Amino acid sequence: MRKMQLLDALLQRAMVAIVRADTADAALRLAEACIAGGMTALEIAFTTPDTLAVLRALHARHGDALLLGAGTVLDAETARAAILAGARMIIAPSVDLATIALCQRYQVLSMPGALSPTEIVSAMQAGADIVKIFPAEMFGPAYIKAVRAPLPQAALMPTGGVTVDNLDQWFAHGAVAVGIGSSLTGPGTDGDDGAVTARARAFQAKMATIRAAGGVNGAAS
Repeated sequence: MRKMQLLDALLQRAMVAIVRADTADAALRLAEACIAGGMTALEIAFTTPDTLAVLRALHARHGDALLLGAGTVLDAETARAAILAGARMIIAPSVDLATIALCQRYQVLSMPGALSPTEIVSAMQAGADIVKIFPAEMFGPAYIKAVRAPLPQAALMPTGGVTVDNLDQWFAHGAVAVGIGSSLTGPGTDGDDGAVTARARAFQAKMATIRAAGGVNGAAS
């Protein structure tokens, strides 16, 4: 799949489920629970043991039907290994120029993390496809609007603090996508995968109402 198709696929989904677990088996269960609820863009965090094995398994099971990403990627070596394992999104908490360059070389989505306008512009100049705003919960949806006032061209994906109740606010303030963590996968830490699937469906239902109002990918004012 070409990078322009990957970007379109992400913008169509507009939500990335973040899977972080204590074991590879738990990560696979969480991922499948999210997928069962309709979340087909996933980030498997590299803080999970055997992350590469999880990526390979999910890629083998779902192929291009799943927009698969690797998260907490801190360097180009890790990014390269993730791409070989099937990742098509490389997501980081920070800006690493070599990692962004590698993503451009292999035509996968580069999504470095940034917070300040200086960091955001640096990531954009380096070739980031989308800038992950992290930790977004520290400032809330209004921060996205504030940043986009001087940087309307910035494609921003807030991560942290995104819930079903405030999902519409992130898009209303200009986000093109969101990263969703514990508010989605939290019950999975206690083995309640059914609750994770139910929450995924709730996010999908809320997204449908936002789309109906024309509020996805920065369309709302």
